[in-house]
Amino acid sequence: MKLPTSLTDMLGIRHPVLLAPMDLVSDARLVSAVTAAGGLGLLGGGYGDGAWLDTQLDVLAASKSRFGVGFITWSLAKQPLLLDKVLARRPVAVMLSFGNPAPFVNAIKSAGASVICQVQSVRDAATAVDAGADILVAQGTEAGGHGVSRGLMTLLPEIVDRVPSAIPVVGAGGIADGRGFAAATVLGAAGVLLGTRFYASAEAAGAAAAKSRICAAEGDDTVRSIVFDISRRNVWPAPFTGRCLQNTHTQRWLGREMELLRSAEAESARYMNAREAQDFDVAAVIAGEACGLIREVLPAATIIEQLVADARPRLDG
Repeated sequence: MKLPTSLTDMLGIRHPVLLAPMDLVSDARLVSAVTAAGGLGLLGGGYGDGAWLDTQLDVLAASKSRFGVGFITWSLAKQPLLLDKVLARRPVAVMLSFGNPAPFVNAIKSAGASVICQVQSVRDAATAVDAGADILVAQGTEAGGHGVSRGLMTLLPEIVDRVPSAIPVVGAGGIADGRGFAAATVLGAAGVLLGTRFYASAEAAGAAAAKSRICAAEGDDTVRSIVFDISRRNVWPAPFTGRCLQNTHTQRWLGREMELLRSAEAESARYMNAREAQDFDVAAVIAGEACGLIREVLPAATIIEQLVADARPRLDG
């Protein structure tokens, strides 16, 4: 069973399903599993840990798996040589999120990779197209991790209507099953990008306790704020905030961010110790509203198989 779209044609994949490049969670093992199942795995380049990237790229080279890599654009701008490191490994695509992609587009295309730009507004979509993006990811505020304020239901078709038809638009945020896949397709998407659903997969590098919390949570149990960014002393530029599962730490500090900033040194040490100890009453489980649709940890291949099987009759019907 296949669901061919312009995205599958461009990337040479069976199913229009992309793995979100979640920092540390989307490692080589998960990337390979998603690609082997017919989607495209995107390695979580995140803030740019060169040693971690080398290790993961070596694993992917040994497995001969097709892959992409995703970067936080404003962070990549601080250490652009990391892009050269990745391009030397011949990725299928490079995804740029949260910042101006223009300085990196020519190098990516010259290396034979597709440029994927994740955007959170119609204006950002136009900027990415002007910069030379081959694929857009329309990210709704439902998504886990960093994002902005627009919901996917209206953002996705607005972007589809405004950009050239030759550019596939992928939906991201709140999608975890065939219903969301089909809905995104009806709204004009050529595919979907999944983060939280793949976080709760057997191959994901996240802690078992974090995966259990995702499976037990409802969408109402998530919150978008800057609390976990302040706590790890890594505050993002406006307008980006981060969505994670609520816990005792967020409940303590939500609405008291200025006080948290004043206590940042002590609270950061406490937070980092909790993350090391996998104490998720303090450390954040970075997940989106899709957690309310997830009840078990499954192999990545099963997730894709179920996603496609459930979407097919909804689209054919």
